[in-house]
Amino acid sequence: MGINCIAKSIKSLFGPVYRKIVPYSVPDKSSAELYYWKKQYEQDGGKFKNSWYQKTMLAMAGEGDETFLHDKIVADFGCGPRGSLEWATSAKERIGIDVLADAYMSTFDLSMHSMRYVKSSENAIPLPSNSVDILYTVNAVDHVDNFECMCKELLRIVKPGGDFIGSFNLHEPTTPCEPQTLNEELINHHLLRHLHIKSYRVSPKGPDGQRYIHFWDNKQIQGKEEAILWVRATKPS
Repeated sequence: MGINCIAKSIKSLFGPVYRKIVPYSVPDKSSAELYYWKKQYEQDGGKFKNSWYQKTMLAMAGEGDETFLHDKIVADFGCGPRGSLEWATSAKERIGIDVLADAYMSTFDLSMHSMRYVKSSENAIPLPSNSVDILYTVNAVDHVDNFECMCKELLRIVKPGGDFIGSFNLHEPTTPCEPQTLNEELINHHLLRHLHIKSYRVSPKGPDGQRYIHFWDNKQIQGKEEAILWVRATKPS
């Protein structure tokens, strides 16, 4: 079933819920994602704010500063248009990977960003195999249409000995923009079992505006509640 059909089915069955996310005039996932970022751009005053990425992405990596990125090629899969890697100034190159990369660049003023934006498809990332030293993904993999396929692509582009650093939303119901409901077993089967785990932590999802707060306060999850998995792992050499 194509994404348009999926979105229309959800819209028909769960119209009131769908309307809280995007208006009826938005017909598919890509348009809904772009609509979301347009609203964020307006709220940020016509210039995306991105200062919070540094604290969160360093915490995900278990690092106190960005020296571990020195002279590395660093990428962020599902980066959005905010400039998620603008803080990583010691990196050799910063790459933002997103299916809407072209739309972001034509819709928003990203001229001040030092990142290179690369348009991915739902089936392939247009980067060479074994080309990325550090690959981040933050709350993005549940947005893909083909989870298994994109996990293979993430593994493909990381260099042997390179690191994958990811944040995954667990046990969340699907939405028009997030067609995947992820759990630890699924993530392990398609992605993490192919890597050497360096750090692994699950915490409850925080309230709006403080989604990652429980990573720092050590609150424990209760059963199958909505949660966030943070993991850092190395691709075998």
